[in-house]
Amino acid sequence: MPYKDREIEKQYFTIGEVAAQFNVAPSLIRFWETEFEELRPRKSKKGNRLYTPQDVDIFRTIYHLVKERGYTIPGARDMLKQKGPQLKEKIDVIQSLEKIRKFMVTMKKELDAIGKAQQ
Repeated sequence: MPYKDREIEKQYFTIGEVAAQFNVAPSLIRFWETEFEELRPRKSKKGNRLYTPQDVDIFRTIYHLVKERGYTIPGARDMLKQKGPQLKEKIDVIQSLEKIRKFMVTMKKELDAIGKAQQ
């Protein structure tokens, strides 16, 4: 049981796990694999796709560009080629800020509820 206390990071994710993480259909992931050369997961002996954490990061970047920023697929492809690593860093910062904002909104609601209960 030496590993029970440590969280072991997954090395591979299935297409279903990636789809669930982004709330998209697996068919969208397969389609984007045909459109973006950067997104090339490994395949098991049975032919199942195996996504590394790096593959998930690439998918996150594509998702951000296409679904959140409204880029066309060719536009997102160009952006990835021009600013791939810089773009990932910006997206990481945006996601961190969104988590902080969500936490702050939750804290405000809780503090408001406490204030009302004390009145």
